[in-house]
Amino acid sequence: MVALASLLALAVTLFPAGVQCLWPQPSSIASGATALKLSPGFYIQPDVSPPPADLLAAVAQTELYLRTDNMQRLVLGRGAYDISSVQSAKTLSSLVLSLESGATVESISTEAVKALGSRSEGYTLTVPANGSAATLKANSTLGLYRGLTTFSQMWYEYDGQIYTISAPYDIADSPAYPYRGFMLDTARNYFPVTDIYRTLDAMSWVKINTFHWHITDSQSWPLIVSQYPELAQYGAYSSADVYTPTDIQNIVSYAAARGIDVLLEIDTPGHTASIADAHPEYVACNQATPWSTFANEPPAGQLRFTDPAVRNFTASLLSSVAKTLPSSMFSTGGDELNINCYTYDNQTQAELNSTGLTLEESLSVFTQTTHGALIAEGKTPVVWEEMVLDHNVTLANDTIVMVWISSADAASVADKGFRLVQAPSDYFYLDCGGGGWVGDYPAGDSWCDPFKTWQRAYTYDPLANLTATQIPLVLGGEQLLWTEQSSPTNLDPIVWPRAAASAEVFWTATSPGGGALNVTEALPRLHDIRFRMVQRGVNAIVLQPLWCALRPDACDLNA
Repeated sequence: MVALASLLALAVTLFPAGVQCLWPQPSSIASGATALKLSPGFYIQPDVSPPPADLLAAVAQTELYLRTDNMQRLVLGRGAYDISSVQSAKTLSSLVLSLESGATVESISTEAVKALGSRSEGYTLTVPANGSAATLKANSTLGLYRGLTTFSQMWYEYDGQIYTISAPYDIADSPAYPYRGFMLDTARNYFPVTDIYRTLDAMSWVKINTFHWHITDSQSWPLIVSQYPELAQYGAYSSADVYTPTDIQNIVSYAAARGIDVLLEIDTPGHTASIADAHPEYVACNQATPWSTFANEPPAGQLRFTDPAVRNFTASLLSSVAKTLPSSMFSTGGDELNINCYTYDNQTQAELNSTGLTLEESLSVFTQTTHGALIAEGKTPVVWEEMVLDHNVTLANDTIVMVWISSADAASVADKGFRLVQAPSDYFYLDCGGGGWVGDYPAGDSWCDPFKTWQRAYTYDPLANLTATQIPLVLGGEQLLWTEQSSPTNLDPIVWPRAAASAEVFWTATSPGGGALNVTEALPRLHDIRFRMVQRGVNAIVLQPLWCALRPDACDLNA
């Protein structure tokens, strides 16, 4: 008995009281230190009339997670020392969901794809310690979905008993930023639909609400476009490595039911060599060598945007895809345009001479034409930062700009008055530090070394160097995976749990005390969500030896 008491005391010392289970951290949370059991007959009651089908599906999924997570606490004994307090604890039998008075009942899927700034993701969640019903309230079904995500993270299991040791809970939560994203490139290497589904699941668990899908590039064109089937027919890696219109709709629907908007990107006019497989007449410097003279990476090839036929083709292509998608946003890329490609292209030079336009003026005509087609479909154009900082093109005032080259560029974009998404490579590129992938290169480093740790991402300040008038232009941010060295075999461990870091940066923004987010405080919670991801079938990489995960702070640098 003395030995057991000593071990219990040691466990308490190494695992101080507090909520170690929630990611992202709610914006406001009060919790206790009372054990509470989940009844074997626990149920979630949606007091919403009529309950949308995707809300009922979310309820069923949450109940399944509660029963099957089998998540043990990350402490010495993995929960064995909780048994005495849990045995005498009260039992929670139900969670009641309701919408605030006057709220309109819409599906999660409908709420998830509303324009940025018009979505309601906040909720309040109360879990009493006395066993009376827990309550979850929100102004929308999307808010209820976010609350269900939080509720599912509160519980642990030991010896068949599901419980928490931190009741009561009183949470009032809402995101600091409306855009919280993850970008996946499916053109360098192809990812089956099932991998995308699993990624969307993991995104939803940490309240990421935008799947930025970089679906095409110079290496391949996996997107089957009904109006232009030849693009994938000739540009995909194989007939199996494609996304059919049905695949796209299924992915969009799957995402929306999990509170995620799909922002599709068809990068233009650069990164389009794969179009030449079907339409060589539309592409300048196709397969030109040495590729490093004409492109940032092989193969070379960019749309010949000075050609009116190319402008019309691209506008029609983007419009035909955009009209099939519910999102209010659509990205046309616009990064890494190589000028040499056009300088040495005889047709481009002839067209410039014929029209009297400069290359930049012609680029502006192309951009206005393609963006005009998107705007006609009710879409807000999204571009990479070069379209604002490096080129003299006319963009609609509501265009959204992705900042990627450097975190220092955000102020320059904001200075031009554009709304922006923070996606800087010096903090958020998940592919950095993996070594160089081009051949005949003994140095073998990557252009954006070093590896971007979760700690690096977590310390990012989205508002650094911005003025008070520029701050409202920041919509949020995202972590990104360019897949030159990624495939389905290593997707999960490269992305997770690192991508959860920015999820908390843009949901929570500050520590519970109002100060900067702190990696020491965050690490035990990130361990927790990583272990829970593994329990749910996501192969998230370990953060530390298990010895450290079971002893918070024991492996800190100066411990």
